[in-house]
Amino acid sequence: MSKPSTIQKDFFRESGKMLSTSEIWAKCINPNLHFIYLLRKTQQHRKSLLGKFWRLILRHYQIKYGFQIYPETQIGEGFYLGHWGSLVINPKVKIGKNCNIAQGVTIAQSNRGKNEGVPVIGDEVWIGPNAVIVGNIKIGNNVLIAPNAYVNFDVPSHSVVIGNPAQITLNENATQGYINNKI
Repeated sequence: MSKPSTIQKDFFRESGKMLSTSEIWAKCINPNLHFIYLLRKTQQHRKSLLGKFWRLILRHYQIKYGFQIYPETQIGEGFYLGHWGSLVINPKVKIGKNCNIAQGVTIAQSNRGKNEGVPVIGDEVWIGPNAVIVGNIKIGNNVLIAPNAYVNFDVPSHSVVIGNPAQITLNENATQGYINNKI
């Protein structure tokens, strides 16, 4: 049996099973999964003529679905978008594996100040609706960022982040029950 592809691992997060190509296509009726499929195809073929075709298709669906995620963004396997629409991720951001991102999230660059730069997000991070993560900061592994949180500072692993201004609470089981079907 061949090794599962990144696309299969992303779709595993939604279904809990490794899907065939035809089963993946059937699930592409869902805008979140459709977009992830197009993003991964564009990333696979980034440096080829076929990549230009995929980039054009991806651009169309960025506008249609409201996902501003670019092929240059480094995203680990097991990526999951909880809902579609109004999502902005800077192309220089790095995101680990088994990460969930909800609608309305912004992960952005800071252009000045002590945290000038972009975030690096660890593995098994759950980011709730309308959260904002900005600047040259590090988000550890197993971190839950609550809805509407504004995060502009480093967050240690095994933490829950709530509020604006954000407050950190250490929790060994921060994402338990929030991140399903880990790869």
